[in-house]
Formats: sequence, C-alpha cells, structure tokens
Amino acid sequence: MSLIPAALATATALGGAGAPAGLVLPQRLRGAVVGVLTAGVGVAGGTAGVAALGGSRWSSQVSGLLPLAGAHFEVDALSGLFMAVAGAMVAAVAVYGVGYVAGHGPQGLGSRGAQAVLPLFALSLLLVPAAASVSTFLLLWELMALTSLLLVLAEHRARPSVREAAVWYAVMTHLGLVLLLAGLMVYAAQAGGETFGALRAGTAGISPAVRGLVFVLTAVAFTSKAGLVPLHAWLPRAHPEAPSAVSALMSAAMVNLGIYGLVRVGFDLLGGGPAWWWLLVMAMGGLSAVYGILQAAMASDLKRLLAYSTSENMGLVVLGVGAAGLFAHAGNKALAGLALAASLLHVVNHSAFKALLFGAAGSVLRATGERNLDLLGGLRARMPVTAGLFAVGALGAVALPPGNGFISEWLLLQSMIHGLAVPGVTTAIVLPLAVAVIALSAGLAAAVFVKALGVGFFARPRTEQAAAAKEPPMLMLAGMALLAAGCAGLALVPGLLGDGLDRAVEAVGYSGTRPVSGGGLQVRLDEVSAVLSPLWVVAALTVTLGAAMATTRWAARRRQRRTEARLWDCGGGAPTPRMAYTATSFAEPLQRVFDDVLAPEQDVDVTPVRESAYLVERVRFRNRVPDRIEHRLYRPVLDLLAVAGRSARRLAGGSVHVYLGYGFFGLVTLLVVLVVGW
Repeated sequence: MSLIPAALATATALGGAGAPAGLVLPQRLRGAVVGVLTAGVGVAGGTAGVAALGGSRWSSQVSGLLPLAGAHFEVDALSGLFMAVAGAMVAAVAVYGVGYVAGHGPQGLGSRGAQAVLPLFALSLLLVPAAASVSTFLLLWELMALTSLLLVLAEHRARPSVREAAVWYAVMTHLGLVLLLAGLMVYAAQAGGETFGALRAGTAGISPAVRGLVFVLTAVAFTSKAGLVPLHAWLPRAHPEAPSAVSALMSAAMVNLGIYGLVRVGFDLLGGGPAWWWLLVMAMGGLSAVYGILQAAMASDLKRLLAYSTSENMGLVVLGVGAAGLFAHAGNKALAGLALAASLLHVVNHSAFKALLFGAAGSVLRATGERNLDLLGGLRARMPVTAGLFAVGALGAVALPPGNGFISEWLLLQSMIHGLAVPGVTTAIVLPLAVAVIALSAGLAAAVFVKALGVGFFARPRTEQAAAAKEPPMLMLAGMALLAAGCAGLALVPGLLGDGLDRAVEAVGYSGTRPVSGGGLQVRLDEVSAVLSPLWVVAALTVTLGAAMATTRWAARRRQRRTEARLWDCGGGAPTPRMAYTATSFAEPLQRVFDDVLAPEQDVDVTPVRESAYLVERVRFRNRVPDRIEHRLYRPVLDLLAVAGRSARRLAGGSVHVYLGYGFFGLVTLLVVLVVGW
C-alpha cells in the first residue's frame, strides 16, 4: 500500500474512533483522548498531502460506499496542497484545543456533542480535496458544512447571539450548497458523467453558454464559502461566536476549500474560460479585500476584526486566481502560473498566521472574558507569551518583512506588475487597479493590527479582568507555538515550498511553467527575472534595528540627567486608562476618510443639569459602523420574508378540510403539469 491511501485510511480510522470517544468517555478523559485522535487525523491527512506535493498521485473507487455511482477519490498535487495545510492546522489546533477544553468543563466545546463532532469536522476538511466525483464531493462538502454548524452552536447556552449567528451561517452555507448542486448537476448532465475524469473529457462538447452558467453558479457557491463580499455575511457572525479553536479551523482551513473548489472547477475541470469569467472573479476579490479590511479597521470586537481580516485575505487570493485566468486567456501561461502560485502560497501563509491570531484571541477571551478591545489593555505585561505570539501572527497579516504574509503578497504584486506587458485594453485598466487594491489593503492591514496590539496589549488595563489576566494552560501555548514556528519557517525559507507549488500549478494544466523555483533560502521567478531571499531581508532588518537601538541607547547615556520631579501634568494627576486611545478613537481618522463607504451611525445625547439648561450633567456619545452591505442587501430580503411568513400564517387555520383542499389542488396541479409535459 502506498503512502497516500495508507495515510488517508489512518485519518479516517482515527476520525471514526474520535466520534464515539467524544460521546462515551467521561469528562476527565474526553478532551485529551479526542484531542489526541483529532491531532492524529491532522498528522495522517497532512502526511498524505505532503506525499502528493512530492509528486505522488493516487486514485480509487469504492463501489459500495455510495449508492449507484459509488465513491471516487483522487489526490494530486493541488489536492495535496490543501490537504497538507488542513492537516497542519488540525494538528496544531487539536493540541491547543485540549488546553482550551480543560478550562471550560462539560459545556461548550467540552460537551459530548461537540467533542464527537470535532474529529468528523477535521476529517471532512481533509477528504473534500480528495473527492473525485460530483456525488462524493457534495456529500463531503455537506458533512463539512453540518459539522461546522454544530460546532458553531457549541456555546449556544452561554450566549443567545450564538443562535442568531448559527442561523445566518446555516442559511448562507446551504444557499451556497444549492447553487453548487445546481451547477455541478448541469455540468454532469451535459458532460455525460459525474466523475471528474468524465467532466474533463466532456467539457469540449458543452456550449459556451452552459459552461458560463456552470462557472457562475459554482464560483458564487465557492466564494460564499470563502467569505467573499457580498456573500460574507455569515463570517463576521459565526467566527466570533464559535469556540476559538473552531474559529481557527474555520478561518484557517475551511474557507480555503472555497478557493480549492474555484481553482479545481475553473481551471482543471472547465479548462479555463473567457475573460469575463476572470474579470468577475477579480472584481469580487478586489471588493472583498478593500471592504473586508475597512470593516476590520472599524471593529472593536477582536474576533470580529479577525473574521473581517479573513475576508480581506481571501479577497487577495481570489484576486490572484482571477488574474491567473485572465493571463491564461491572453495566452501567457507563465504569468498565469505565477499568479496562481502566489495565490496558493498566500492560502498557506494566511492559514498559519490566522490560526495563530484566533488562538491568541481565544487565550485573551479565556483570561479576561472579553473580546472588546475597548475593555482590554495591559495584557503585554500580564500575558507576555500570548502577546508575543499574537505579534508574530499580526506581523504576517500586515505583509511586511519578516512576516510570512510578505512573500506571497510580493509574488502577487510581481505577477500583476509584469502582467502590464500583456497586450490589451482590459489588462491595462484592470491590473493597475489590482495593484492599488493590494497596496491599499496592506496599508490598512497595518493600521488594523497596530490597533489590535496597541489597544489590546500595550495600553493600560481598562477593567479589573484585564488587570488580573493570566497566561492560558501550557497546551494552548504549545499549539500556538507550533503555529508560530510555521509562520517563521514560511517567512524565512518559503523557497522550500517552490517545487510543491510548481506541481500544484501543473496539476491544473500549466505544465512546464515552473513559476517559483529555488532552494530554501531564495525564491526565484525565472520568467520575470526576479529573486528574493527573505532570510537575508530579515538579517538586514535585524542588523539595522540593532544598530539603531544601540545608537539610541548610547546617545541617551550621554544625555542622562537625574531628576526626582514628575513630568508636569497640568494639575491633572497621573494618566489614567480613560486618557488612552480606545479602538474606536484609533479608527476614527480612517472612518472620516472612508465615511461615504462605511456610512457610520452616530448619536450624541446631552443631558443638562436640572437647574440650568446651560450646564451639562452628562454627555453620551454612540458610534456604530454597521456592515453596509448587510444593511442594504440582506435586511430588505429578511424583512420581506418576515412579512411573507406572517401572511402565510393565515393559511394554517387549523381546519382539516382546508388542509385536504390544499392537498387536492396540489395533486391536480401536479397531474396537469405532467400531462402537459408528456
């Protein structure tokens, strides 16, 4: 037996054992045993993915698993990339989760139901990229959706807001499933088969209109799972309300499968398409990148901030995928391969730093009971390890060296800039806008994470809970340390992924392009004559910063003056936490700049002194920045459905005769339709 099927069989066995273990084991053993089994699922699935990235391939048909068609599986380098990422995230988060569950007792993620579902969710993340037929893919996709929904609901007894978030998530994910089902069914019917091999073979005989319909339906479904605007409404609701370990898996592994589906169907199965396909994809990616990071800049809820950051990063990934399709349509496969490789590398980088950030947010929530940055502060001194790990993740998110997000966004910019040489009016207009989107999102991301670090960790503590915060259990820190090590490795030696990225790009039809090459210390782009060595960049930054700090200290010693006097404070006394910047005040200048886009809601309530209208007793200021797309797009639909629901109650009067009449008229209508159709 080769490595891939053996590893997948092991992952399936461990996941299958984890579900009953979560149901029957007592509380004192449940978290540890399920955590170990779930970590084993991740290690085994990640091993299969690494083997596929190394050049191995595997396919199999299990005829008795599903009725009629059976189950089909196939693993190539593209599948392997997403399996390796998911496996690594599952393993690290499982270690984190053991410590997370230990402090929550039998509630939330520690409950029997949640512990039984967690290994199945982890297994579905690994098996979705291995599916090789429409029925197998849809079954595993739905397993992933249902298990993640149950995990989002894990803490519904503690907070009523969890239920509302779960309803949003359930509706959005199943609307996506309906679109995906429709698109793939049309595709399979036109191609004459449901296996991926039959779909590839039958694509040439499908009309351009039907191919366009299939692409639009599946692209909308996949981008909704990736959390792209305007289909993102579930993401900033579900991620904050889910347990932090689940949030990490959803944001670092589950949303990636939306990207996998888009690449698999758009490039591999459909074989690419006209320019308008990819312009649509780029428009969604660019909108999501800018809108997502703007909403993150306004957010005070730490986990909501990270959720909107996921929309931004997935938008950048989809922007690169769209550019790859556009370059391929123009006949430049080398640039198409480079843009696609940059997008896939950003998927890897985003998974590492976002799982780390959600883990650190979970540690803060455990220590303080708060997600609101305005009620935190002072955590750097009280939780120094968590603060340092959060800083590592934040450095990756802002796409500056030595963060791991820098190299993938640099590759993405290289593909866009060199794409200007591709002839055509479309590229001359679209690519400069894409470069501007990448630059703007990177700048805003820096402001977002400076806010999160500065207000949440470096400011003075604003509540007693923040002042009394302590580090989480060692296993939570160990899980985050594994993710931080992954971020460091991706930042310093990303060239180690070069061959794997090349094989993943080749798996969708760009054989021979080899967009990224080089050893571990360099990344070489042969087609555009560019070379970057992140390790040397980090070394140069370290030397420069060290020299600057040494010079500053030397100058300070020469000017040192002893003084016992306190700085003049205008008679106001020592500074208090109320004098420090809050997350809201930090974001206020950006809010003014983007006022027309964000449409903030502000209210000032002035209460005068009873004896005089000219003296003020209290001033209350409220500032709210709602999700404008949700407010303008989804709220009218929800209001209309509510009206329709209230009106429909009149149809249910409780009379058996009326219900029999409904059945009779329904049967007659069905018979008429059948007769006319016949």
